[in-house]
Amino acid sequence: MVDNISIMKDETSITSANPDINTRVAQRVRALRAARGLTLEALAAQSGVSRSMLSLIERGESSPTAVVLDKVATALGVPLAALFDDARAPANPLARRADHPVWRDPQSGYVRRNLSPPAFPSPIHVVEVILPAGASVAYETGARAETIHQQIWVQAGSIDLSVGETTYHLTPDDCLAMQLNAPTLFRNPTHEPARYIVVIVNEGWRGTGRSYAA
Repeated sequence: MVDNISIMKDETSITSANPDINTRVAQRVRALRAARGLTLEALAAQSGVSRSMLSLIERGESSPTAVVLDKVATALGVPLAALFDDARAPANPLARRADHPVWRDPQSGYVRRNLSPPAFPSPIHVVEVILPAGASVAYETGARAETIHQQIWVQAGSIDLSVGETTYHLTPDDCLAMQLNAPTLFRNPTHEPARYIVVIVNEGWRGTGRSYAA
């Protein structure tokens, strides 16, 4: 089992990587919006994120929070993890650790690392998350056009995970299966960071040689 010391070491090392992650997010949002034939105004109406904020995101001039990006991803019909992929990368079944895109939420401080090959044609995304002590992230989106399943597997520490009106307390090696069809809240009630793996499957995935159609 991974201990809290190694969590902190990994958090320090991975958050110093991928300094251009906002540029990657900008490219993905812009490409996904164009592929769906949406104007900025239309995406703003569907996501509840202002046109000005969307414009800043697409220019890489903003550091949006996880909550904002989740709203954008939901409106685009993809899971949040898909916004961190490099769809221009060649299809490759292997993703080396050095190539994993890493992002820190400016609001909660949580760190996420996409583990899956970014352009390999698969409906599955695997993500590692480090949630700092006392931190919480509340995703407000509920019903989605696409059916998206998640399983949360705790590696170290503990979290309280609320799905709609139900809250689960998860400790190491607990694994929770859920569907993204209700607001969710991830909270670390302890004084130590928590690490968990998120496995995401999108039933509406369309194989195009990319992880999610762009």
